[in-house]
Amino acid sequence: MPAEPVPTPSAPGAAGPYSPAVRAGDWLTLAGQVGIDPETGKLADGGVAEQTRQAMANVAAVLGDCGASLGDVAKTTVFLVDMGDFPVMNEIYADAFAGHRPARSTVAVAALPLGARVEVEVWAYAPR
Repeated sequence: MPAEPVPTPSAPGAAGPYSPAVRAGDWLTLAGQVGIDPETGKLADGGVAEQTRQAMANVAAVLGDCGASLGDVAKTTVFLVDMGDFPVMNEIYADAFAGHRPARSTVAVAALPLGARVEVEVWAYAPR
């Protein structure tokens, strides 16, 4: 089963040489999404709360482009520049998933692209 990039017109522009989403059989893997507003190309104003909301909206939009939804997500990884932001991120993340609880890892990192405070990547099971 070859891995194939999926067209993602809803994704913010890629900040590097990668695909926002790739399908391998029944699995979708999404590149990490930061809180970039796809209309402006800029990070959401206001800090980690707004960036988390936008990152989750971006994840949902890319999944939608792939014919999937947040309910199909099996695993996430959340990257935070400051683990002190964990409670705020966690509350917004939980609201976005609305009761669905995929497996998750949360990792502290030194920095993220474009000065982002949070990044979310996902794996989703979405049979064709």
